[in-house]
Order: sequence, then structure tokens, then C-alpha cells
Amino acid sequence: MIGCVIAMDSEAEILLDNMEVENIQTALGKTMYSGKAFGQEVLLVVCGVGKVNAAAGAALAITKGVDIVLNFGVAGGLNASTEVAKIYAIDKAVQYDFDCTQLNGSKVGTLDGETENFLPLYVPKGMEFPRRALGTGDRFNDSVADHNLLIDLGCDIREMEGCAIVQVCKYAGVPCVSVKAVSDVYGSGSTTEQFRKNLKLALLNLKSHLSDIFKALGE
Repeated sequence: MIGCVIAMDSEAEILLDNMEVENIQTALGKTMYSGKAFGQEVLLVVCGVGKVNAAAGAALAITKGVDIVLNFGVAGGLNASTEVAKIYAIDKAVQYDFDCTQLNGSKVGTLDGETENFLPLYVPKGMEFPRRALGTGDRFNDSVADHNLLIDLGCDIREMEGCAIVQVCKYAGVPCVSVKAVSDVYGSGSTTEQFRKNLKLALLNLKSHLSDIFKALGE
């Protein structure tokens, strides 16, 4: 069974439009839809925005017995390697707001028990999207300091959930796949205004590729 952990209702709707929902439940304040999509058994958890919500949603999906976790949705581009509405597969992710550097000298984003700050993700062989590095943090802003940190870390895309989901999946031994459509690009005006303007376009493009994404997960 594929467990989809999705932050926002607008992101979840593009899957629900293609899903035969058999059951709806609520746990930890999060709505879970179970059924079939693109010929596969699916559990969709709408977790809410931010890392704590994302971790809770991933844990819920895993306790329901999913074999793989898929996180998809919109995110912000950080450099010229990203374009609005384009889709990217995430091959590694870091929590850029996790910082124990002053305590132990580790790189920003290095979690307890880890030696590297980036966590790897699973990218199925049939997934043809360009690969990019993700920075996750509980912040949505146009901060120059945040942008410089993300670039220094080697991130191409930023959002608020992905790496928290990866962390939970790593602990549980469950593969995690993440696919992002870019809604805004740093340096092209207010990210908030870009997000509002381009959200629907990015989601429509992502929706048009869902069948390919699910096919890759089933191979």
C-alpha cells in the first residue's frame, strides 16, 4: 500500500480527484482517506503544514502498514535550476532550521545519531523528473539570511514538511519518495505573491503526472 502524506487540502485534492475512496477516518486531528488510485491501494493522510504535522502524518501512515511513503506538493525554488510549475524528484533533504553547530560543531541540519546533514530519499527507476536537493524548515519567508543558508547547504528547493517525513521513514525503515512542483522562485518577486499566483498552475501540472508517479512506485 502506498501512503501519501500531503500537507494541504489543495494538494490532496489532485489525488482525491483520481481516487476511489472506500473509507475516511480521523486520527490526531488528521483526515485519512483509504481506497484505490491508478490501480493501487492508497492511504492518503492530509497532515497539515509544518514539520510536526508532517512527522505525525508520516507516523500515522506507517502505523497503518504502508509499504512506501509518497510526499508530493508545491515548493519554492531557490536558484536558476528550478522553474515555476516544473516538477522535480527529491533525492536528498535537510532540515535547515535544525542547528546544533554551537553545541557540537556539526553541520547545520545534522540530526542526533547522524553523521551527515542530508538524508537520502528513494527515487524509483521509472521516475524521470530532474533530481534536486530539498531544504525543509518551519518558515515561509523572503529572508535573505535563510536563502543564503539554503544555498550554502546546497539546496535547490525549500518547503516545510519533506525532510521531517524522510526522518520518520528512516527510523521506521520505510522508503520515502518526494516529488515537488515549484510554485515560486526566490529573486523573482514576493514568494507569497508568486505562490498565490502560481499554486493552481503548479498543481495542475503535478496532477497531470500523478499516473506516471504511481506507475513508477509500482515497478
